[in-house]
Amino acid sequence: MNTSILHPKVQQFITENLNSNITKLILSGSPFSDVSVQELANQIISKQKSKHKLSSWFTTKNIYYPPKVSIEQTSSEITANYKSTVIKGDTIIDITGGFGVDCYYFSNYFKEAVHCEINDDLSTIVNYNYKQLNVDNIVTFSGNGIEYLKNSKKIYDCIYIDPSRRNDKKGKVFLLKDCLPNVPENLAFLFSKANHILIKNSPILDITSTVNELTFVKEIHIVAHQNEVKELLFLLEKEYRKPIEIKTINIGKNSTQTFNFYYKEEIISQYSKPLTYLYEPNSAILKSGGFHQISQQLKIFKIQQHSHLYTSNEIIDFPGRIFKIDRIIPYHKKKLKSSLRESKANITVRNFPKTVNQIRKETKIKEGGDSYLFFTKLESNELVVLFCKKIEA
Repeated sequence: MNTSILHPKVQQFITENLNSNITKLILSGSPFSDVSVQELANQIISKQKSKHKLSSWFTTKNIYYPPKVSIEQTSSEITANYKSTVIKGDTIIDITGGFGVDCYYFSNYFKEAVHCEINDDLSTIVNYNYKQLNVDNIVTFSGNGIEYLKNSKKIYDCIYIDPSRRNDKKGKVFLLKDCLPNVPENLAFLFSKANHILIKNSPILDITSTVNELTFVKEIHIVAHQNEVKELLFLLEKEYRKPIEIKTINIGKNSTQTFNFYYKEEIISQYSKPLTYLYEPNSAILKSGGFHQISQQLKIFKIQQHSHLYTSNEIIDFPGRIFKIDRIIPYHKKKLKSSLRESKANITVRNFPKTVNQIRKETKIKEGGDSYLFFTKLESNELVVLFCKKIEA
């Protein structure tokens, strides 16, 4: 950590160049003898990336930014804030601390938090930044989080883990046991140090495979922000053996959509041809696999087993997008163009044998406008096009 970066003139330079061309800036060289142009560029790039993702850091003076990869890999403030409401207690330890955003939000609800980070430079930066953010109930430790627990006699209310999802060859992994640390391998030990374990996982991990790798799973939270799934949270409780509750959350600009159900519920949907309204579940529900549960709980019909579109005659409050169906036509490639009135439309395919790009090429329909076309399959296996208008929430 080069403390010269914190000099007022250097900080002013960073602020003034947030929108500068980084390539040109690097070619110009550094105006400071004790701060390299590469260090300046990194501070500018990382601060830029924090503007919307980490606004509390961005708006706080004299924050020291780590390499951009740490900013890219950290939780956003929005998801970290949600995460802090999932668990309760007095003490929590984050054994894979990173840039410390999650631990910062945990500290708002826990009396004491411990931040462990194996990268010594990053740990130093986090410790410094916590002081700038006026946090006084987080203890930082530079080193391996599991080793810290092994050397500590303390029992915590909760252990938080965000495993690294890259292997030794820097490739992405799809099983929890291939992440670092290996959580399944260390579960018995971790439960000797806390009754609750909260694990953050990437959306690419398969829910069923992950459940099979773990024990005592109590809840699974699927967290989306503006209809993009950001993370999967697995909450484990020692000796918990009851049904697992799946909670889907889609945090929007003005509201949050939620839908909950139990893992592996035996439910059968009712089916219908498209009626007055069409419903498209948000991304968190699509990731959850709760396709029959949403039909049963909200008393709406599926239009086909694998299309994952729903319909009803009466409009309902729905965790996703809602459309009014204007008309329905059978899909025939040769007859389709003559049936179209739209030169622009938003096209979605669901359980359909062609891609959006292929359909646009066939129909010459440009992207945009206020018409929504769903190319899908009905329960009768008939391919159809649903012409819709979106109903704003």
